[in-house]
Amino acid sequence: MKDFAGRFAVITGGGTGMGRELARQLAAEGCNVAMCDVSAENMAVTKSLCEADAPQGTRVTTFVADVSDEAAMLAFQRAVAKDQDTDRIHLLINNAGIGGGGGFVNGDREGWERTFAICWGGVYNGCRAFLPMLMAADEGHIVNTSSVNGFWASLGPHTSHTAYAAAKFAVKGFTEALITDLRLNAPHIKCSVVMPGHIGTEIVANSRKVLTGDESERLGAGAIAQARARMTRQGMDTASISDDQIQAFMAEAARRFRDDAPTTAAAAATIILDGVRAQRWRILVGDDADILDSMVRADPEKAYEPEFFTAMAEKAGWRVGG
Repeated sequence: MKDFAGRFAVITGGGTGMGRELARQLAAEGCNVAMCDVSAENMAVTKSLCEADAPQGTRVTTFVADVSDEAAMLAFQRAVAKDQDTDRIHLLINNAGIGGGGGFVNGDREGWERTFAICWGGVYNGCRAFLPMLMAADEGHIVNTSSVNGFWASLGPHTSHTAYAAAKFAVKGFTEALITDLRLNAPHIKCSVVMPGHIGTEIVANSRKVLTGDESERLGAGAIAQARARMTRQGMDTASISDDQIQAFMAEAARRFRDDAPTTAAAAATIILDGVRAQRWRILVGDDADILDSMVRADPEKAYEPEFFTAMAEKAGWRVGG
């Protein structure tokens, strides 16, 4: 699939970040885009940006859906068929995801399962819902977003990260298994697993809103307590830190994650679409992803030791701590 003009693409998580930039770049090429997200407001912004650059006649449609809900994804599929007036799609990008979920041993079970259900279940539900429309096309491509945490299950030696990492490993394994499944049973459909490093997106702020169900910009009491506990585990003395200070600290962390990232969401979207054009099944996004991949492969037994993380973060240019 070298050219996306006139094709139909479905993108989950199109409201912000990589999903928004993928929608913008595809629409600018004349690809019809159908997106879903939990935020109608964010999608409205994405749609406006897409339509500003898209050739006349390009369709950009939106649908509010939680990707972890199979019924919602099936409703999204029906809406795509109706709103785009098509019985087929050519590109399915399962991009929606959240961070968080924390640890398995001492973490909150509800948050753990919510993270897993979105990051892994969203990919599964997306593929189930839209496979018939991909099968009906002359050619198709499935893009599943994993992470560097799909081959390295860590955020460093002081942070439990099992929910997100387990989900992203599942996405990677599923997509690799699909290669043979599709070759045998639907050879006109290809697939790719995307493994981004640190990309400048709103995932930190968005994840907190999804996990807490609170759309406000300020953290609730529960979120502040969780942040305080996490900071304490990382060796910070939080006894003298006020709730307002924690609020400011978390807001600044979200801003830095977005603004100080080595790879922008727009650059990431370009890398992903170039990978689809080249029919690459494995798409690493960002120099830090390449560095981490090579280091894990070179010495997998040491991948979870503190000194490995220190060396990797320095080499990849990751900012660690305040």
